[in-house]
Amino acid sequence: MGKNFNYNYAFLFYDVGEKRVNKVFKVCKKYLSHFQKSVFRGEITPANIILLKKDLKKVINENEDFVCIIKLMNDNVYGEEVLGNKQNNTGEDLII
Repeated sequence: MGKNFNYNYAFLFYDVGEKRVNKVFKVCKKYLSHFQKSVFRGEITPANIILLKKDLKKVINENEDFVCIIKLMNDNVYGEEVLGNKQNNTGEDLII
């Protein structure tokens, strides 16, 4: 039997149809912090991961859209390295 893990941190990235971008952005923003373009990350409870997925399924087209959630035990178990322009140009000013 596999051990159940409580994931407390997540990265989420997506590539969705233009008509659904704003809806997906708003759902993700409700649960995670906007990191860059279509990338979100942050602390999240296991219960909120379930709610996030439920809300996303309401707005995406599962035949056309791509959403990936990488679940981690906490924010200390990954290494992050940024190359290039370190300015965090999130594009949030483009979202209406």
